Formats: sequence, structure tokens, C-alpha cells
Amino acid sequence: MISVDEFESYRPLLFSIAYRMLGSASDAEDVIQDSWVRSADAQPSDLRSTKAWLTTVVTRLCLDRLKSARAARELYVGPWLPEPVLTSPEERPDAMLQRDESVTLAFLVLLETLSAEERAVFLLKEVFDYSHDEIAGMLEMTAANARQVLHRARARVAERRPRFTGDPEAKRAMAKRFVAALTANDPAALTGLLAEDVGFWGDGGGKVAASRRPLSGRDAVLNLLLGIMRVAAAQGVLPDISVNVIDANFEPALAFRVRGQLDSIYALEIRDGAIQGIRAIRNPDKLAFIERQLAVA
Repeated sequence: MISVDEFESYRPLLFSIAYRMLGSASDAEDVIQDSWVRSADAQPSDLRSTKAWLTTVVTRLCLDRLKSARAARELYVGPWLPEPVLTSPEERPDAMLQRDESVTLAFLVLLETLSAEERAVFLLKEVFDYSHDEIAGMLEMTAANARQVLHRARARVAERRPRFTGDPEAKRAMAKRFVAALTANDPAALTGLLAEDVGFWGDGGGKVAASRRPLSGRDAVLNLLLGIMRVAAAQGVLPDISVNVIDANFEPALAFRVRGQLDSIYALEIRDGAIQGIRAIRNPDKLAFIERQLAVA
């Protein structure tokens, strides 16, 4: 059996794998708990490498969850977005999150285009640097097959891979200007911050109001943002709204609160001095994890 201390030493790695595989911090925590339970039945012969054994268990548990998740997401109301997590470019206590690009919401959405097997092979090789032989053992395939799967996954990712550029402080400053323009209801200032082909995705999960389809283009996104503020003003809740700039998934994000309750996280994709994408997570189930993080931050 694996000791508690040894298991905890691998928790950051296991969480990082599970979160990238599933796009859900809550599900990642469940998978880690399941792996701990399974470790009680591990035999000494299984634990020649505790790290490899735990990685194998977590990866296979994630593959099982992805199979059921695919069907559920086909019935999902509106766009599906990953569950955001709080990060800090200054402290970065979790060394396994050092590959910032692979944990941004834009990249996690891109990973959704891969099959579960392709996603596992791609992450284990490209992000966590396992060998083809190690991956083959984890996924019960040949090393040659692992290479073929990786080749397909790389090709798919290369087609749509978002560029990850820009200084974090400059991005954070732009996020603050965006908050100022939005709260001031300043169309001209907002226009100057949004890229011409900016995209907007809203995830309410059918539980709260959110855009049911993605929007593309500066005019469409601008009208939506101004409309949201008009509705808030008409409902009389505008004075009760607060907005803080935070770091979520290693990108600037806005935490909207209404009367102190976390209402939504707007993750901003900023490149080339403009906001290229806004991903608004409002589904309450997807805000629970980051709300707990914010409470102790």
C-alpha cells in the first residue's frame, strides 16, 4: 500500500493530468480520490514505480469518465467550457502546471476535439514527457501504436493551436482597462480593446442565463456586453456588482460577484494587444471549485 505522504507528494502531478484530461477540477479531485482508494489494493509487484502506477490508474480512470462525458456533452445546453481554476504566475506552487499553454481554457477546449485515447497520449507525451514505451504500458497498446496516435493528435492540434504570447503584466493591465470600460458603459473604449474577430462563448449549462451559441465579431460581442450591463441596470443590481481581475488558467480573468456571490468568471484570451476571446463560465457547478480557491487566496 502507498503511504499517505508518498501519495500526497504525487497529488500535484495527478491533479494536473486529470484536470487536463477532463477539463474539470471537481472531476479531477474525484479521480484522485478514487486512485487513492485503489492504492489500498495495490500489490508490491505493482509498485516498482509508484509514480508510473498512479499515473496509469489516474489516466485509465479519466478515460472511463471521458467515455460517459462525451455522451453527456452532446446534450449539454449551449457551449461547453472547461471548469476554471485559480492560478498565480508569481507563486506557482504547483510545478506540474509550468506548461501554461496546456492549461488555458482555449487549449483545453481544443483538446476536446481529440478522441479520449488521442488526448491521453498527447498529454502524457507532450506535456508530461513520458516515453512511448511508458505510455504504451499505461494504455495497454504497443509503442508503435502510441506513436501513430500521437501523430494524429499532433496534426489535429497543430491545425487549431492557439498562440500563447504576450507579457502577463501587460495582459493584466488590459484586463483592468476592460473592466473600467465595461463598468463605465463606454462603447468606444471597449471597441478599442476588442479584436475585430473576437469570439464570445457563454456556459450556463442550462442552469442560468447565458448565450446559447458562440458569437464572433467585434460588433456582435460589443452589443452583447453592453446588453448585459443594460439588463443589470434595469434589474437594479448594477450597484451590487463587483468585478475583480484574477488569474485563472494562467490568463487574466474577471470574477463577477452580485451581492457578494460569485456569478461568473470571464476568462480573457489576449494576443497581439487585443482581446481575442472571452469565455464566460456561469454554470454554478463549474464555479464551486474556484470559489473555494478564492475563499482561501
